[in-house]
Amino acid sequence: MTLIVTGAAGFIGSNLVKALNARGESDIIAVDNLKRADKVPNIADLEIGGYVDKLDLIARLTAGHFDGVRAVLHQGACSDTMESDGRYMMENNYQYSLDLLAWCQAKKIPFIYASSASVYGAGRVFKEAREHERPLNVYGYSKFLFDQAVRRMLGSKTAQVAGFRYFNVYGPREAHKGRMASVAFHFFNQYRASGKVKLFEGSDGFAAGEQVRDFVSVDDVVAVNLHFLDRPELSGVFNVGTGRGQTFNEVARATINAVRRARGDKPLTLEELKAAGAIEYIAFPPQLVGKYQSYTQADVGALRAAGYREPLLDVEEGVGRYVAARLAV
Repeated sequence: MTLIVTGAAGFIGSNLVKALNARGESDIIAVDNLKRADKVPNIADLEIGGYVDKLDLIARLTAGHFDGVRAVLHQGACSDTMESDGRYMMENNYQYSLDLLAWCQAKKIPFIYASSASVYGAGRVFKEAREHERPLNVYGYSKFLFDQAVRRMLGSKTAQVAGFRYFNVYGPREAHKGRMASVAFHFFNQYRASGKVKLFEGSDGFAAGEQVRDFVSVDDVVAVNLHFLDRPELSGVFNVGTGRGQTFNEVARATINAVRRARGDKPLTLEELKAAGAIEYIAFPPQLVGKYQSYTQADVGALRAAGYREPLLDVEEGVGRYVAARLAV
């Protein structure tokens, strides 16, 4: 039966299609907007059954062009947290998702979708409950509002509806994201180009480079999606992170030391890297003041309660794998 994957040429979507291919599945309708052709390399090596432009999907579904759809994995969204066009963001992330959900519910088809940890804003508790949710920007608000719509209909759902609040995801196939790519991506590029990485100075009471995020490998994100795809009885809104917050300094150290290992050099401590000038701190951007999450750490209790028992990669192992993959290209 057919799977529909939106955002299939994007970061998480293309990794998901790759994993589905590894399971022998290629009856996949890939949905995306390829106005930016730099995303094409993400799907060029993947096996799909067909491609549909994002703007055409709803009309084609409504017209009955697709039969035998097994599930919709909705990974597509505008994820630019600095996007200032709120109308576009709400149409693209909120209304489009509502339309897809309505079609799936009418057809009794499982709907698995991407939410975001940005719904928690500057809070310090990252648990799937309304009292902890206060997004700082329109991107986070678009995700929050759709999660709220999902919560309201869960009691009367006709098929699985599962949303994943991704924390800071890193991994292969993210180059097209530019400035919105992960810090591991940028740290790797900086170190290869100049022999140093640049981190923000202190903010929100955190020392330089000591801001904390829950950095999660795209491999783990994909594994969670497949866990729920295989278990259509599971519904709800779930955090997808590692459950451990790690500092930007730790990501920088893991990135640099992974490159050093590939060269045959010994790993260095954070203090040694600072002393060697391999880590540099820059002024905190004024445009991010009041819009920046200086601390995130997923509460993964609900995810574990849903039966997901696999270990989640920490920065040292996950970033190490990512760097090795980039060096191998």
